[in-house]
Amino acid sequence: MKPDDEVCLCFHVSLRKIRAYLRREDPPVASLISECLGAGTGCQWCVPILKKLHAQHKAGQVPELRVTAEQYASGRAHYRKTGDRDTPPPAHEKPDGEPSGE
Repeated sequence: MKPDDEVCLCFHVSLRKIRAYLRREDPPVASLISECLGAGTGCQWCVPILKKLHAQHKAGQVPELRVTAEQYASGRAHYRKTGDRDTPPPAHEKPDGEPSGE
């Protein structure tokens, strides 16, 4: 994921903003990342990701997500449609949940 890609899609909070918040505030728990423009307080899709970024920060690493913005958005669309966070969407499904016509 690139720095300006959004981690919290509900409130448009980018990875860059979350990294800056973690550096500046060094929150003791991941839930305090919600103070960064409300990240994680909408649909809840990004909460596990925010926890992962927080753990990376606490381990002295630069918080990073190894997924494209498209894959991330597709996973969220699937989550919003099904409530299933662990199963990736079918390859023939577009991020908005509509069939791709393939």
